[in-house]
Amino acid sequence: MRDPVIEVLWWLCFLAGMLTVVFTWKSLIGTLIVPRQHNDRISDAATNLAAGLFALARRPVKTYRSLDRLLAWQAPMTLFVRLGLWMLLFYFAFSFMLFPFVHGDVGRALSVGGSSLFTLGYAPPVGVGSTILVYLSAFTGLAVIALQIGYLPILYAAVNRRESEVTLLLSRAGSPAWGPELLVRTRFGMSGKDSRAELETLYRSWERWAADVAESHSTYLTLCWFRSPLPESSWLIALLSVMDSAALQLSLNPRTAPTLRARLMLRMGFSCLRQIARAISLPVEDDVDPDGQTVLTFAEFEEAVDMLRAVGYPVEQTAEQAWPHFRGWRLNYEDVAYRLAYVIDAPPALWSGPRRLATPPMRPKRPTNRLPSGARPEDPQVL
Repeated sequence: MRDPVIEVLWWLCFLAGMLTVVFTWKSLIGTLIVPRQHNDRISDAATNLAAGLFALARRPVKTYRSLDRLLAWQAPMTLFVRLGLWMLLFYFAFSFMLFPFVHGDVGRALSVGGSSLFTLGYAPPVGVGSTILVYLSAFTGLAVIALQIGYLPILYAAVNRRESEVTLLLSRAGSPAWGPELLVRTRFGMSGKDSRAELETLYRSWERWAADVAESHSTYLTLCWFRSPLPESSWLIALLSVMDSAALQLSLNPRTAPTLRARLMLRMGFSCLRQIARAISLPVEDDVDPDGQTVLTFAEFEEAVDMLRAVGYPVEQTAEQAWPHFRGWRLNYEDVAYRLAYVIDAPPALWSGPRRLATPPMRPKRPTNRLPSGARPEDPQVL
């Protein structure tokens, strides 16, 4: 005769397994199917576990390039760890649900649960209840793998869209990108009217780029940690450089800057950064004091203005006159950009804040302007 207390415990295990199945399916559907931000404990646990493993692996690393090579694996490993957690939870959940039908035989429950979930078929079920659970488990295993496979093209399509614009910016803003460098290179070989039109087009495309990144990276948070193919490139540093160039133009050239496009790009840019920061639980200040102080100093700003003047960039205001306006714009996005750069270990570009790995900021690489014999010196051959 069966002990009724033991039977009650079996059915409590069944209930616990059923709740785990529901909880895990909620995580799976919310992460892979629902097209909006969805934070859940399983995804957070996978992210934290992968981050913890890479935090240990990065301890002996001393140079940024070595760190970049290591961190290129973090986002893919996060996906792998999350898939493993889902499958592990489903495995134990269905095994617990089988307890009443195998009379509490733990080994039999684990064997049938694993055989069905991974569709191995070596442990056939016995009885109607066990058969139903085996079919549900087999369907779950196939669905998890199919959804994960379908999820990868979405991720890599978003990465490709993001990186296309980042790569195009290499010849415009250097590597790593920097806002003043973008204005300097746009000035080479162009009249004031031509450079304004070129930057207006650039700001229009980057406004749409920022909207796309805001939607994709806040929905699929792993995208934030996918690194660019080149070690000095980064989606965050690229966006920061375009925003800095727009803020520089608006503050230095209030009469001739493409005001509307620059403002729209800046607004979309810091909205993008704030949306992503909230998604990964970073503090965000919505109501910024325009009279606050930036981490970027006036001396750094003045140095950039002097560089612009040296290449003949048309500047309407002095550095002292432009600084309050530039600082006002930058206060909207500097803090959140620096926090994101710290978290994702972005390349240590100029004007991008501190990093966990203390390395000096890298200036953008500018190609040597080499001219063939007989060429006019005023005709630049490279950007």
